[in-house]
Amino acid sequence: MPTFTALTTLTGKPAAQALSNALEGLDPAPTGVGVFEVEDSSGLWEVGGYFTEPPDDIALHLLAAAHGAKPFAISELPETDWVAHVRRELAPVEAGRFFVYGSHDGDKVPDGCEPLLIEASMAFGTGHHGTTLGCLRAFDALLTDGLVPGSVADIGCGTAVLAMAAARVWPGTMLASDIDPVAVDVARANVAANGLTGQVACVEAAGFDHPDLATAGPFDLIFGNILKGPLVALAPDLVGALEPGGHAILSGILNEQAENVARVYSELGTNILKQEVIGDWTTITLRNVA
Repeated sequence: MPTFTALTTLTGKPAAQALSNALEGLDPAPTGVGVFEVEDSSGLWEVGGYFTEPPDDIALHLLAAAHGAKPFAISELPETDWVAHVRRELAPVEAGRFFVYGSHDGDKVPDGCEPLLIEASMAFGTGHHGTTLGCLRAFDALLTDGLVPGSVADIGCGTAVLAMAAARVWPGTMLASDIDPVAVDVARANVAANGLTGQVACVEAAGFDHPDLATAGPFDLIFGNILKGPLVALAPDLVGALEPGGHAILSGILNEQAENVARVYSELGTNILKQEVIGDWTTITLRNVA
């Protein structure tokens, strides 16, 4: 079934919301309407409608004129086999000893690796993004340097790929937490699919605010693959939850934000051991010297 889009821009959120409300009253009606701020400091907002049959271009022209918007640009989207598309895009990822793959690539798992089965889902962390890849590479580097087994917390775990990587190479129970209940459900499913039930415990928590995290800490290794804002806000709790000599691997940090994040953690008594840039993202490895 073909899909049509109708997109326009105009100034100001109230005007954009008013146009989106009017757009929903068209005949044929859109199957969905979106309103987004254009992130270029222009003050413009984009309003778009999605249709399963050709929209009324005259009605769209009148709506745009009535709301002070640019004329709608109408396009027909090509039909896409999204399953095949995802499978093409999500090729297996190698990060040192770790091999992240989807079930459609189960025949490509090489001998001698640490396999991690992760399906594309609503939770973040398939290994393809520079942040998750950076964390896996940083962990692999610490292992190569002789990091001894210990307790692990994966804060903002998404798919729990990082906690599962730790469970692949270390004994004990790794803790994976996320503020999003959907992510926690996905994480638990991934843990089961990888045969790691009992080795990775998944909990819903904001930061370190969970009794399981309080009981299990302090940790020898903490993954914090979130974003700059939460990493800075959580810095005192995160460093406080590290064992003396413990390590943390932080990501979700844009390259231009890395210096600020590193400074915050350095001021809390950690040594920055390494920073790796992958695309637009930086991963920071640090050690608690307190």
